[in-house]
Amino acid sequence: MGGAAAPLGGGSFVDVFVIFGVSGDLARKMTFPSLYRLEERGALDFPIVGVALDDWSTGDLETRMRESVSSQIADAKPSVVDRLGRRLRYVRGDFTSRDTVDALRSAVGRVHQALVYLEIPPALFAPVIENLQREPIASEVTYLIEKPFGHDLASAQALNERLHRVVDEQSILRIDHFLGKQPLADLVHLRFANEVLEPLWRREHVEEIQVTMAEDFGVEDRGSFYDPVGALRDVVVNHLLQLLALVLMEPPSRPGADGLWDARVAVLREMDLIEPSRVVRGQYEGYRSIPGVGADSTTETFIALALGVHSWRWDGVPVVVRAGKALPVTATEVRLVLRRPPRLGALGLPEHLEANEIILRIDPDSALRVTLQSLDAEERHLAPVHLDLSFRAELGRSPEPYEVLFLAALEGDRARFAREDVVEEAWRIVDPILAHPNPVVPYRRGSWGPDGVVALTRGHRGFRDPWLGA
Repeated sequence: MGGAAAPLGGGSFVDVFVIFGVSGDLARKMTFPSLYRLEERGALDFPIVGVALDDWSTGDLETRMRESVSSQIADAKPSVVDRLGRRLRYVRGDFTSRDTVDALRSAVGRVHQALVYLEIPPALFAPVIENLQREPIASEVTYLIEKPFGHDLASAQALNERLHRVVDEQSILRIDHFLGKQPLADLVHLRFANEVLEPLWRREHVEEIQVTMAEDFGVEDRGSFYDPVGALRDVVVNHLLQLLALVLMEPPSRPGADGLWDARVAVLREMDLIEPSRVVRGQYEGYRSIPGVGADSTTETFIALALGVHSWRWDGVPVVVRAGKALPVTATEVRLVLRRPPRLGALGLPEHLEANEIILRIDPDSALRVTLQSLDAEERHLAPVHLDLSFRAELGRSPEPYEVLFLAALEGDRARFAREDVVEEAWRIVDPILAHPNPVVPYRRGSWGPDGVVALTRGHRGFRDPWLGA
């Protein structure tokens, strides 16, 4: 192994935070505002060194930070911005050059613990880490790498194998902003800290599980990025399978991050490979005219699929997932549709009662809804009653995903970062679709995707419209 690398945690602290790709769009939109929030809460106590190819100075980097914060945070405090600005340093150079590492070492000085964030193209992860590990910039280094982690199972395995030649798995934190959303952390506690819900969370009571991740906008000016990726790689394998693992897993059998990831990987291993016959791929009309998109592109902008989960808790419960762009609304939710109660003739109840539902809304504005049936005001008909909980209203502002993830990395909390085996299991599940994709079917902008989605859900309940209310 080339050089020392060690995990964060165990009471250790960070001496320097190094950001490769600091001049990019992700830094402008997400990284700088999140660093501001951490500075505001007193979580930063070390220099922040940005590395990029741009012919910048440290002053230019500070200017970029100030512009980013002012455009993203309306009530930013000048004193906090000033403190963050004083932490910044800049190193210009090729990411894989030895000269860049030497310049970085000069900027960092003698440090024990470094956190190195690679917000750069995934093809550069291994070359940059290999370069840094020849003569590490610190006694202990932890690498924070940005999704995607491969583009199929084979490439994910190849990336992990290459990284493990120079660093241990415990020295790698795989960052996916979706895992930083507060409702995903809440989901574990919602399930296992509430006896009112946990007994319902199983096949005896749940008839169907639906997951929706809808966006009412298209690819717009991101055609060259999106066209090689598509909805399956962009959100299903990274975001939604990780969300489903939290929804479906058993209680962790041991404390700590590894206990949580053990439970997630266990339920992923109980999922069938997704058969192409249980998948609908769509492409919204006009997608191929976007700059950067091929004229004969077969990339899906919409995907719906049905999953089989052969665990003791969920065997026989249909799990359906849909995700796409240019749909009617922007919303992400998990919906558990409960089994209908039997008809009770003595009360004159209808033969087919509406099912109760438990809905966890991830976006926009995290919230929980439980739907019940009750008599209307005239006591003549049953009507739905909604028990709604807004997490923002009850608990205050949730931190932004990158704010959560950076803080977790600084504190050594690995529960927020995808483990190697979980990443590979997610790719295993979707590999058959990647190897034998169905043809894409066109759909209108503003619709709920191709007509074939109806056939996919035939035999059980169709997709519900997402809950958008308060």
